[in-house]
Amino acid sequence: MSKRILVIPDSQIRPGDTYEFLSNIGKYAVDLLPDYIIHLGDFADMPSLSSHDKAGSKSMEGLRYKADINSVKDAMKVLLAPIKEHQAALKQNNRKRWNPKLIMLYGNHEHRINRAVHNDPKLEGLISLDDLEYEKFGWQTVPFLQPINVEGVMFCHYFVSGVMGNPCTSAKAILNKHHQSCIAGHQQGRDIAFARRADGQEMTAMIVGSGYDHDEAYLNSQTNNHWRGVVVLNEVNNGQFDEMMISLRYLKGKYGS
Repeated sequence: MSKRILVIPDSQIRPGDTYEFLSNIGKYAVDLLPDYIIHLGDFADMPSLSSHDKAGSKSMEGLRYKADINSVKDAMKVLLAPIKEHQAALKQNNRKRWNPKLIMLYGNHEHRINRAVHNDPKLEGLISLDDLEYEKFGWQTVPFLQPINVEGVMFCHYFVSGVMGNPCTSAKAILNKHHQSCIAGHQQGRDIAFARRADGQEMTAMIVGSGYDHDEAYLNSQTNNHWRGVVVLNEVNNGQFDEMMISLRYLKGKYGS
């Protein structure tokens, strides 16, 4: 039996962000009623632990770990609120409950927490991935760079190429290296490639790494102008599916205030 999967790319939540785009995604999920909701990782941005900015620099001024964590939990509540409200209404009316499987991949931004502990052992026991409380919100979590197979499609924050573990930077490269349908985030915009196995079965690889509506300070006016949205995989069965791109702009027009 075929399934439907709603794929949410990187959200990169940080203090000061607005969360309307997450509410719109949650409302769309209620209309869509997917069997799975899979977040590709980097729901959290964790700027307080960035290795790209030195402590004491202007860009790091005022950044705090607890503020990062609190913003992530606030944003998660916004994303899931429409889903929980719909589930409660179904239960109250004694209707069949819609209960999608929630899968959260850890991305390199969440991995900043593990890296910080590794680099400074004094932080052991003081900070951890548990602080994000993804599991308490109902998500099955998947370790950073560990692929997970869902209905024959492999999902990972990014897929690697070569023994050094560098990210595949194109969908075509993912198919050439991994030879099956794969969905990755991490890289801004969208890229898609198609191929066939020897038995004729279709394979599709996608990189969709921008599920947020803010601009990145390290990008310029040209490189910030990339696609942002979610992806629906319809008729998912044994690694084959029909893909549907849904932009955040469309969701804002449909659900935004």
